[in-house]
Amino acid sequence: MKTQKIGAWLAIFFGASYFIIPLIATFEFSLRMRRGEYSFDAYRSVFSDVQFRESFSYSIVMALLTIVFGVLLVVPTAYWVRLRLPQMRPVVEFITLMPLVIPAIVIVFGYLRIYNSSSYIPFTGSARGTDLLLMFSFMTLSLPYMYRSVDTAMRTIDVGTLTEAAQSLGASWPTIMFKCIFPNVMSGVLSGAFITFAIVIGEFTMPSLLNRPAFGPYLQLIGANRAYEPPALAVIAFAITWGCMILLQLVSRFSKSAPAKP
Repeated sequence: MKTQKIGAWLAIFFGASYFIIPLIATFEFSLRMRRGEYSFDAYRSVFSDVQFRESFSYSIVMALLTIVFGVLLVVPTAYWVRLRLPQMRPVVEFITLMPLVIPAIVIVFGYLRIYNSSSYIPFTGSARGTDLLLMFSFMTLSLPYMYRSVDTAMRTIDVGTLTEAAQSLGASWPTIMFKCIFPNVMSGVLSGAFITFAIVIGEFTMPSLLNRPAFGPYLQLIGANRAYEPPALAVIAFAITWGCMILLQLVSRFSKSAPAKP
């Protein structure tokens, strides 16, 4: 038993070192902008950059819009499949897994081919239209995670009983959806929202090919032209991602102890 425990701890140690040591080295290098001493000059340079603020705020807005419209798409779909169309569940699951199989560059070139300025739906003909197309692209990328999170949360409640009880009290379908279903799957919605936020903040391919000022292309631009700012941005992006993961874990832990709302 002792040998197995030692082996397990060694595996954990080497696995953690594989991720932690490069992160420490990146952080240490980002502090060397001032010659001969450590400083946060690289971080000051990043935060004072107007382009950083514009790209980061743009990505945050896109992330929030993606989360809102993704939830409005996924929750009613998962609810209706579980309530009325259980035979369609394998088909829906297959469709939601497709973004994991098809590369993002293939998806965005398909969008450009279908929705270019000379098509019947010219999304790329204006900046707002391209933003809308980019939001749909982000929704596609986050679909596997959002649907899985919501579907898992929906398994923990009796959808049929809740619906019948609400209908017996005269509730309409919007009331059932927003006052009965949404509160009971909020843990899954928040889990999918945090993952979606991390995806949108770090995505490079789609905003780059659609020529939108997102945070991912800004990371690539700074990485090609600066020395110390890219490690600082990498640390910031890592902190944002891990912040989302910690919030996801907290939400999952609290949801396990919270009873379902009748």
